[in-house]
Amino acid sequence: MNGNGAPQRVGDVTTVSTASSASSASSVSSAGSASSASTRTKLERGRSALGPALELVHTGRAPTRAVLTAELGVTRATAGAVAAELEALGLIRVDSRPGGAGGTQGRPSHRLSVDENGPVALAAQVHADGFRAALVGLGGRIVATAPGKLTVSADPAQVLGAVVEAGAALLAETGRRCIGAGLAVPSAVAEPEGTALNPLHLAWPPGAPVRAVFAECVKAAGIDGPALTGNDVNLAALAEHRHGAGRSAQHLLCVATGHRGVGGALVLDGRLHSGSSGLALEVGHLTVNPEGRPCHCGSRGCLDVEADPLAFLTAAGRTPGPEVSLLQQARDLLSAEYAEPAVRAAAEELIDRLGLGLAGLVNILNPDRIILGGLHRELLHADPERLRAVVADRSLWGRSGGVPILPCTLDHNSLVGAAELAWQPVLDDPLGALGAAA
Repeated sequence: MNGNGAPQRVGDVTTVSTASSASSASSVSSAGSASSASTRTKLERGRSALGPALELVHTGRAPTRAVLTAELGVTRATAGAVAAELEALGLIRVDSRPGGAGGTQGRPSHRLSVDENGPVALAAQVHADGFRAALVGLGGRIVATAPGKLTVSADPAQVLGAVVEAGAALLAETGRRCIGAGLAVPSAVAEPEGTALNPLHLAWPPGAPVRAVFAECVKAAGIDGPALTGNDVNLAALAEHRHGAGRSAQHLLCVATGHRGVGGALVLDGRLHSGSSGLALEVGHLTVNPEGRPCHCGSRGCLDVEADPLAFLTAAGRTPGPEVSLLQQARDLLSAEYAEPAVRAAAEELIDRLGLGLAGLVNILNPDRIILGGLHRELLHADPERLRAVVADRSLWGRSGGVPILPCTLDHNSLVGAAELAWQPVLDDPLGALGAAA
């Protein structure tokens, strides 16, 4: 990181006094210019490291300044300057009391953490049983949430207006600065249009322009920053990769069933694999039972209708009620009455269907880790060996050593992932994004 100026020229000793003074002044000026240029170069390099440094602290991979120095490959002075600038922006905290050396030799290093009083992103999620708004800070910290609503109308503008209104109320209550907004929806989101291609479990029309409508609602609420939209399971996978069960995975497969249907996502080397137009990994429409239930997509026996909460309740012989969400009813039944033969048989049926789908995905994608969310997480807890055995027995890669199958660990991971969308411009360019949002 050293910036070297041009070599200093030595004056001719035979010149007269005035010439010697001029030469000396010129040399001092040259040295000063070189020093100034070197300082500017270091500053520019340091600022180019602001984004990578912030992401390291954001994801918990740089708990100390020593680790930050090593991860960035810069000098201690540059790492210190970068940390100080991020602290001045109100994004991180630098604890002046040295902590542990963070795995390095030498004197203890200063601790780094996200600023708990720093800016937040407005996160919103819409699903078949309602919607919720939250404020999410760096590090995936949920700062505040608005109570979930249990009614989703057929008008996307009405629903998105209501969830943004709830988020704006949270901002007013907390007085937090907002850097942008992100929305998670239970549909593939086509790129670059930002339309909900198949909101099968909502009454919304196919191709609803959710990103444009959401952006209009955010702007109308007086909230600055970008307004972005993504598929709920994609965003859950992104959140888990950065802050939860997917950390350090290079090829992470996430499969989840929330309130209705089944979704999937793949994170490759830290980035979501969304396909050519944002529609990749629609795993809910893998056929796992050719003679099974009719699916909304027109096929039969898809994961979407064979391994979601409604399928579990139906297989257990239970009629869903309107009091709480289908997901909560399925969770309550599984936890309270698993010993009942009909409930256990229903759970085993869903586990076998899910395992068959996962085995096919393992054969195609060869992930190094699988994480399960929603009701699938509870099914994994109920009988982990059965699910892992089905995947191992039905997949080539499973037989050769097995793929770790783990539960998701974040509460409201789709909300956290929606916030990650809004935080990404700040992670890419902290100075530029915060300057634009000011």
